[in-house]
Parts: sequence; C-alpha cells; structure tokens
Amino acid sequence: MTNQINDPEDIDWAYFWACKLEAKKDRAKDWNKAAPNFGKSAKKDDYHNKLIERIDLSKEDTLLDLGCGEGSITIPLAKKAKSVTGVDSAYKMIEILNEKAKKENIDNIKTIEEDLTKITMNNVGAHDIVVASRSLNGVLNIKETITNINEIANKYVYITLFGPNNWKLEKDFYQSINKEYFEFPSHRYFFNILVDMKIYPNVENLNIGNEREYTSIEEALESGKWRLDTLNDKEKESLYKYLEDILDENENGKLSNPNDKADWVLYWWKK
Repeated sequence: MTNQINDPEDIDWAYFWACKLEAKKDRAKDWNKAAPNFGKSAKKDDYHNKLIERIDLSKEDTLLDLGCGEGSITIPLAKKAKSVTGVDSAYKMIEILNEKAKKENIDNIKTIEEDLTKITMNNVGAHDIVVASRSLNGVLNIKETITNINEIANKYVYITLFGPNNWKLEKDFYQSINKEYFEFPSHRYFFNILVDMKIYPNVENLNIGNEREYTSIEEALESGKWRLDTLNDKEKESLYKYLEDILDENENGKLSNPNDKADWVLYWWKK
C-alpha cells in the first residue's frame, strides 16, 4: 500500500523537486563548451528585453546576477545600475562577459567564477537586487539557495524558470521513439517551496511569443535544445527525420514550428 498524503501542508515540495532532478540524468551541461555560441542563440527571442523591463532598478542600486552566463542580462543591467556582480561556474562564460564589458567600456561589473549555490551573504555581501535568470532549474539544494538569495537581497528578487510549454517538442519526440523523457521540476513546485518558506511571490509568464527559427535542420539539431550526447546514432537519425516533418518554412524563409518557442515564468518579490 502506498503512503497517502491527507493534508497538503504535509507535502515536502523541496524533496519532490530534488527527486525530479535526480531522475533527470541529463540535467548537467558543459557550459564552457556552449559559451561561444550561447549569446547568438540568446538573441533569437525577446526574453532579455521582457525580463529587463520588469526589473525595478536605479543608478543607486547594486545588483547580483546569479548564473550570468556571457552577459546577455548582466551588461544591459550594468548600464542602469551602480554596480553589478556576475556569478557563473563556467570560466568561458566569465571570459566572454569580461571581454564584452571591456569592449563597451563598462567598468562597474565584477565577475566571480563560482557555483551559484555556494554564493552567500558571507562571500558577496548584501545587494539591493538579486537576479537568477534561467539558472535555478537544475539546482538540487533549492531551499538553501533561495534562503541565501533572499538574505542577500535588500530590495527585490527576480527569478525565471521554465514554463509548462518550454519542452513540448522534446516530449513529443521522445514519445515518438518510445523513450522515457525526464522533465525538470515544474515551476509549480517552486511556487509551493516559496510559500512554505513564507515568501509570497508575484508570478507571471513573460510571453516571449517568438517561434525559434533555423536556417537548416542541422542548425536545429545543434541549437542546444537537444541533448545529442544522450542519443545513440539510430535515435539521432530519428530526430533528424522528426525535425524534417515538424519544421516548415515560414514567411521569413526560415524553418520553424508554432510549438517551438521559449516559455519562461518570472517570480519576483519585494523584500
């Protein structure tokens, strides 16, 4: 007989979050390898503009950007802030960010090469605003990380996570080859984790809208959405055929599919 939970208050959402992640063996990614092309793919939708316009930031504010990557968010925010500290575990991402900042003569960015889960008030100090843009989906010790983020922030916290439709094509493909697809934890888990921690966030879908576009099937394969290292040769052939079937030429002369677009949910709260 399975254990039954009779009271929703008894649900340990952080535990189920971790269970989901532990089952997803392909959650890790070589971000140093991905770094050179990451910025190019990042520019294919208006995610960054949508997020930046929602961040309440002034020239007097200090900001901590956790999982800053190559600076797609960091650099625009630095132009609006007193200072920005960017944290990323991939040294290549940090190198590219620093090169971009130098090229644009931006001197108010400090970078730290570190796993964002190890960032605490003790090693970075307080910041007015903390942003974790698309960087917490794969974090196992989520409650501890949120606790640190909330302690560091003086004014606001902004976090984005995968929305419910972000991986629709991937799920459909895995179903077509009868292979189990292990998902990231739903953002709904995150909401309940926050509420259990007495944090009551604002939640909204960023409504990115734009379909992803590719010049070829090969570009779609190499877009970063598909974890090719987890597929064997036969499965890769099936994926190629799958993309041929679902991607059609659009009015821009590019290949796209209405279901292939970014879906991100924004959580933010005022301290």
